[in-house]
Amino acid sequence: MKLVILDGHALNPGDMSYDQLKEFGQLEFYERTPPELVVERMRDADIVFLNKVTITKEILEQCQKLKYIGVFATGYNVIDTAAARERGVVVTNIPSYSTMAVAQATFALLLELTNGVHAHNQSVQNGDWIKSPDFCYWTHPLAELLGKTFGIVGFGSIGQAVAKIANSFGMKVIAHSRTAKKIEDFSKDNFKVESVSLDELLAQSDIVSLHCPLTSDNNGMINQASLDKMKDGAILLNTARGPLIDEAAVRKALDAKKLSGFAADVLSQEPMSKDCPLLGTPNCVITPHVAWAAKETRERLLGIALDNLRKFLAGTPINVVN
Repeated sequence: MKLVILDGHALNPGDMSYDQLKEFGQLEFYERTPPELVVERMRDADIVFLNKVTITKEILEQCQKLKYIGVFATGYNVIDTAAARERGVVVTNIPSYSTMAVAQATFALLLELTNGVHAHNQSVQNGDWIKSPDFCYWTHPLAELLGKTFGIVGFGSIGQAVAKIANSFGMKVIAHSRTAKKIEDFSKDNFKVESVSLDELLAQSDIVSLHCPLTSDNNGMINQASLDKMKDGAILLNTARGPLIDEAAVRKALDAKKLSGFAADVLSQEPMSKDCPLLGTPNCVITPHVAWAAKETRERLLGIALDNLRKFLAGTPINVVN
């Protein structure tokens, strides 16, 4: 049996090992695969693993031996899952592997906006404290989280983990979800989270944090109209999916001080385009899609991917998305 990893660098840039996959057959590994080489590299494969390589119906039609695609991620929109199903190709993903890592990253972004640890350290390292006439100074306004209203859009496992952390900071937590029962059930076993409409959440929140999947219905949900509904000086966070946000509208809101800060780990185009409206924007913190990238988190992902394959080969597939 032949296994191919099409773009394994993101998951494993060299600090882990794919050797466990060799127990299933011949393994070919590619750090990255450009579109023009996808068919050539997977044509004779029985098993393919990928992260962000696009697999279309036309590609699947040229890969007659293919039986299984394992996605090294939770999202699987890069694959034509309907076409895969028609050809009897099972597609699996990796759910819930990065819950705490993304929740941690959400607050790392928020705290950079409210406390400016990196900015203040840079000032100190540049010698500004040595020159200061006072024992303390700050480079920009600081904010305390206690008593603020924290609004969560999307209340899956990550949204719930974020809610617990927000509560530990003494914030009031409100949430909006397509499934209000998730919020109700969470509140029974934990502190109270109020279920509100999206408009209510935007109007009431000092901090709005996105944790929902990207769908055709919510693409561009944070736009000029929704930003106008937010409190003046609110903070917006996005560790979910880049296309949830109209980046030009967010830039305009930052320039007008409608938003006091924006922080994200995801953008509508990745890698970032040189004409992204958020590039070089004040009060804007952007990390390059690394919320999931702690080694412990990546090791967990790989372990689930191995388990997915074992269960498939045993005839009891799990985490199937098609």
